Amino acid sequence: MSQVDIAEFRTWLLGQIPLLGHMGLGDFDWNGRRLEIPASLAPNVNDKGTGFGGSQATLATICGWSLITLLLREQGLDCDLVIADSHLDYRAPVDGDFSARTDLPDTTAVDNFLKRLRNRGRAPLELTIDVRQGDKVAMQMRGRYVAIARGPQTVDS
Repeated sequence: MSQVDIAEFRTWLLGQIPLLGHMGLGDFDWNGRRLEIPASLAPNVNDKGTGFGGSQATLATICGWSLITLLLREQGLDCDLVIADSHLDYRAPVDGDFSARTDLPDTTAVDNFLKRLRNRGRAPLELTIDVRQGDKVAMQMRGRYVAIARGPQTVDS
């Protein structure tokens, strides 16, 4: 396994997806199991002065995508990753800076995901991502992401 430099990952990601460069994203917080991505309200505001739902959906989607991408990179796996399905539950407006946060599922789910990916070249992983303002969960997204191997994958232990 190799450690990913989160600052380098953030720079790479902003270069890959131009929209993200306009969302006022702060420094990513990654501890190996949890990822949190902060965003400023100002570039994501709607006509009511609160966080635009589309910005929250984008931030949640990219937070989940980034978490799994970090896992795959740390495992030395070369994959494409797509979001296959998502469900959004808007619970409260955000009226200040906010963040998206997600955790890897339990070890068994992650191990099964990696095993299936190595054996079949394709595997889904479901995540729950919270969009938060402080301690308040303003929106929750449940997403199913699918990793697709670009070539033969080897076990990197």
